[in-house]
Amino acid sequence: MENPVFKPELKMPLIDFTVVIPTYNGEVRLPLLIEKLLHQTGVENLNWEIIVVDNNSTDATARVIHEYQQSWCHLFQLKYIFEAQQGVAFARAKGVLEARGEIVGFLDDDNLPEHNWLMEAYKFAQEHPQAGAWASQIHGNFEVEPPESVKPILFYLAITERGENPHIYEPYKKGFPPAAGLVVRRSVWRDNVPIRLFLVGRVGSSMLGSEDAESLLYIHQAGWEIWYNPTMVIAHIIPSWRLEPNYLISLMYGVGLARYYLRMKLLKTWQRPFAFLMYFINDIRKVISHFILYRKVLKSDIVAACEMKRLIATIISPFYLCKIAFQKSEHP
Repeated sequence: MENPVFKPELKMPLIDFTVVIPTYNGEVRLPLLIEKLLHQTGVENLNWEIIVVDNNSTDATARVIHEYQQSWCHLFQLKYIFEAQQGVAFARAKGVLEARGEIVGFLDDDNLPEHNWLMEAYKFAQEHPQAGAWASQIHGNFEVEPPESVKPILFYLAITERGENPHIYEPYKKGFPPAAGLVVRRSVWRDNVPIRLFLVGRVGSSMLGSEDAESLLYIHQAGWEIWYNPTMVIAHIIPSWRLEPNYLISLMYGVGLARYYLRMKLLKTWQRPFAFLMYFINDIRKVISHFILYRKVLKSDIVAACEMKRLIATIISPFYLCKIAFQKSEHP
């Protein structure tokens, strides 16, 4: 049986824009983001709201938001919602379900939008009616300056710097953008994205990610365009520990583990058995080639080590995901 998808809630009065903020233990980060949203410009004539989705936090996240609510004197609403199922995919799904805005923008609790982010996102929706989702330009706001050695892979940390011209993403070539700073049409998401994704994000010790790509894949396959909009600018706060080799290697391993699922979803059913064999052979070739080229520096070159981990995980991916699917069928 296929996954259910969101259905529009016709009884809910619609507004122009909803900002959904998934957060886990965000008591320190959330005030910075909320202050940025309080100072958005050009939105005087918009009817909008903020929804903070607490993804089972163990800190004082709830208290921080409730304190804001007690002194709230703005025309737009600040809502607090609790989502007990751990995983950012569940938090985003809950936010879309509760959103009343025709347009929904996702901001992680470590994203700081420029003063015109919200208005630029709304304008883009009016100017591009075939766009089902459009992504922000994302710059890194680093706690420590990243060493030159890791800069080639910084885009894996949800940094999106693709120039100053808007353009459509082509998933067969360059994949999909991250969900941080992503804006979607509420009805498009609800009608096409399953409530429960297969890839639910990095939870606990698991680094299996790519839930952003899975969501956008459904939107793309429904015939909607996915855009990069450089006028929507956010800063992504990146603490020093996210630049450490162990974290980067784990991150790349998770990217590789999700690879098979996304590859197969892009293909027709009859193509998959043939594609599996071709991909598998080619992936083994890539691992061997990478090892031959970089075997002497795999312990000292973080980029080479990360790429090796990603390539190995890509080979493992179909078997790992079959195991996950089996476990889900045993314990739905």
